[in-house]
Parts: sequence; structure tokens; C-alpha cells
Amino acid sequence: MAEPVVRIADLRFDWGGTPCLDIARFELAADERVFLHGPSGSGKSTLLNLLAGVLLPRAGELSILGQSLSRLSGPDRDRFRADHIGLIFQQFNLIPYLSVMDNVLLPCRFSARRRQRAGDAKASAARLLRHLDLAETHWRRPAAELSVGQQQRVAAARALIGTPELVIADEPTSALDAERQTAFLDLLIAECSAAGAALLFVSHDRRLAGRFTREIGLLEIAARRPSP
Repeated sequence: MAEPVVRIADLRFDWGGTPCLDIARFELAADERVFLHGPSGSGKSTLLNLLAGVLLPRAGELSILGQSLSRLSGPDRDRFRADHIGLIFQQFNLIPYLSVMDNVLLPCRFSARRRQRAGDAKASAARLLRHLDLAETHWRRPAAELSVGQQQRVAAARALIGTPELVIADEPTSALDAERQTAFLDLLIAECSAAGAALLFVSHDRRLAGRFTREIGLLEIAARRPSP
């Protein structure tokens, strides 16, 4: 059986001693598209930061592509993330003074693996931007000059370039109208499928869940532990 892209077992995380996440078991296979939902404050964004190696669990095991993130140093986690994970942050995290094109190309600057997989990186970036309905007249503009919806699409192109094995999306359609939301999901799912990448998509909008192979509530995978 193939190694899952994501494997979690008995993961616990707290903020300053206050429990935040307690997950008994979760796995995400390659080429699987999972829609994750949960109430505000349930720890969805915290889980995504753990998967990205930005945070580390207090206890338990979390591995990506068979690599335990807790066993890597901070710089090694940064390199691993750049090589293997495409992130669409809820706040986008674009570099405001860089152009649209330069923002999309950032993963190829930081990761030789992503650069090699992209081939002609500029052509790959251009293809993604066109599919996301961002006109070429925008590509040289600083990201700070774009609308919120346009910035969201730039963040998606940046996450997809270089075909990472895992794509993590945190509320990535919140600023898009219905037509662009459909086009966005079409591209996101098609790119992940073509690359054989796993996709973890977090959203409050459960109307989108039908586009995914599996729907999971964060509370459904929480550990049920006896009270002390």
C-alpha cells in the first residue's frame, strides 16, 4: 500500500496550555481531494499550520510524505515546505511590493525541485494566471494594487506552480463571485489531479463539498478521551 501523503496519529496541540486540537487519526492519500469543515475556533487554521510545519504538535505523530516534521529543524522544515507543499493562506501572504508574476514565481526561486517540475517557470505561471482570469496587463503590477479577489487568485497560482505533492487551501474562495469560484475550483482540482497531488481544502461553504472525493468535519476526527 502506498504511503499516505498526510498521516496523523494521536496529535495534540495547545496554545499556552489551553487545548486546541486533539486528533486521533487522519490520513490523506495522493490524488485525494478532501473538504474539511468545522465551526469557527475549532482549530482548522491551526491544523493547516501544523501540516505546513509552521507549528509543531505537543504530542503525537504528524508526517508528510513519510517525513515526520517534528524531526526536522526549522530551516529543514522551511525547505521541505518549499519543495513539497503548496499553500493558499487565508490572508494570502503575498509580498505587496513584488509584481504578480514575481509573487507566483517565488516557490521556484526558493525550491530547485519546484523550479525543475515547473519546466519553463514563466510560461507555467502565465498559464495558471490566464486560467484564473488574470489579464496580462496585471502581471507587472505590484500585488498591493490588486483587489482582494485578484490577490486570492495570485495566491492560488503561486501554490500550484511546480506541482507540489500536497496543496493546502484555507478558505480560498471567500472573496470570489460565483462564476470565478467555479473557474477557480475547476483549475485547482484539475491541476492537483494532473500532478497526482493531494488537496486539503478548508471552507465554511459546504455547498462546495460535492466537488471533493471526501468531506470531513474537524470534530469528527477529534479524539474521544476520558475526562481526568
